[in-house]
Amino acid sequence: EPKDRVYSDAEIAPKLQEHGLADWHLEDGWLRRKYNTDGWPTTLMLTNAIGFLCEAAWHHADLAITWGKLWVKLKTHSAGGITDKDFALAQKIEEVALWRPRPGGPLEGTPNKFVRGR
Repeated sequence: EPKDRVYSDAEIAPKLQEHGLADWHLEDGWLRRKYNTDGWPTTLMLTNAIGFLCEAAWHHADLAITWGKLWVKLKTHSAGGITDKDFALAQKIEEVALWRPRPGGPLEGTPNKFVRGR
């Protein structure tokens, strides 16, 4: 089985920009992102949503959670670094975590702050 291409540290920032991952960064060999939420129930829901995405993708994140925060770390362990799998999963996590119903659409949307982006 061919090994996944590992990106150098210098290649990470342009790849994050290319994938629209402005709030993600490289730290200690991992792609990282912190999500702020409106509290424990939302943090747990977000944790479970990310867990579902990881399992469906068969590519697993390292997660750390507290009352109103969730930290996500991605790296392709089998390749020993950051690969296209990490960018693709980060993009899907971002899409799901920050999704909101469209104003005027059939889904009303929560009045809570929920998961906050920029």
